[in-house]
Amino acid sequence: MIVLAIAYQPFFLFTYADAAPQPSKEDLLALQNRIKVLQDELAAKEVHKVEATDALQESERAISEINSVLVKLAKQQTDANNRLNELMHQTRQLEEELNQQTDQLGSLLYHQYINNRSSNFHLLLNLQDPNHIARNLYYYRYLKQARVESIVHLQQYLHDIEMLKSESRVKQDEIAKVQAEQTQQKKILDQEKAKRATVLANLSEKISLQQHELSKLKADEQRLAKLVEQINQFLAKSKRDSDTASTSANAPLLNNKTPDSTVSGYSFTSLRGKLRLPVRGELVNRFDSPRQEGGIKWRGLFIRAKNGNEVKAIASGQVVFADWLRGFGNLMIVDHGSSYMSLYGYNEAIYRRVGDKVQGGDTIAIVGNSGGSSESGLYFELRHQGKPFDPLTWVKIE
Repeated sequence: MIVLAIAYQPFFLFTYADAAPQPSKEDLLALQNRIKVLQDELAAKEVHKVEATDALQESERAISEINSVLVKLAKQQTDANNRLNELMHQTRQLEEELNQQTDQLGSLLYHQYINNRSSNFHLLLNLQDPNHIARNLYYYRYLKQARVESIVHLQQYLHDIEMLKSESRVKQDEIAKVQAEQTQQKKILDQEKAKRATVLANLSEKISLQQHELSKLKADEQRLAKLVEQINQFLAKSKRDSDTASTSANAPLLNNKTPDSTVSGYSFTSLRGKLRLPVRGELVNRFDSPRQEGGIKWRGLFIRAKNGNEVKAIASGQVVFADWLRGFGNLMIVDHGSSYMSLYGYNEAIYRRVGDKVQGGDTIAIVGNSGGSSESGLYFELRHQGKPFDPLTWVKIE
């Protein structure tokens, strides 16, 4: 706006030379110098903002990675606990079988003791029937063999029980190690969150200073605009039109439904008008509506949502980008084929990696305010052949 006013200065002086007193060259030069100073100060604040944004990068990447590690550790602990329960169950079964074998061995030893009271030689010298003697000898050999087998089984059971107990101890140690690592990772996560909060506070302070300087700049611009009423009227009308368009375009809209698996298996082009927004929340900024800074327009949607809410894939596809990107924070891009892509920004954490396949309704991230976003929510874009287009022409909101 300042540049526009200065650029039209000769036009104003020529048109209104007779209608209003012409400002002195010194006054205009002083005002232009002041504007330049303020612009330089704003540029310096912008540099600080970029530096603060860079500082966010490592912190938010670390938070995303630690969240992923915690998910993996939780699964490891669940698997280890399940295996430990299986081992304990097997141990109880073997102990029951061991008790049975012990009872059986005791019975065999008792019968052997009874039969050992007479040796084989005594049995032969006994004046019994030969057939009876043969049966006794066979029974004696059977008891002896059964005793040997029972002892072997008993030894095997004891060995198996010891092995299971040993594996159980290993699993218990593994669970303890996982729990300790979880505690450590959570501690690191808390530290990273505290660090990120500090960075955000510093960034907010710098932005506040920048906005203060911007207000001063606008005040000077308004003073200059009073000298050129025609341009002032044009700017005022443009601002009213812009405010009207912004109010209309940014009327909040509530989305209560997210994608599910029913959209999987279809070509993306066939889903126009059937897609759902990836997160529940309030749609506060729409495609092509003006942003607050510098007249830049939104290239996608901003959906205000609670920190930690699940972000769903809108349709089947493959992850082609999953990393931190300046201005978008933790960003994920999914390729849906036919040159269509969906983008998900400002995430607290991303759960998929480059190359992963996703289905419609899969949880791929959680809501956050990474990348320096002033509030928690999701930035969402749709692109075709690299060019963004209005997602509301493809989704239905309920």
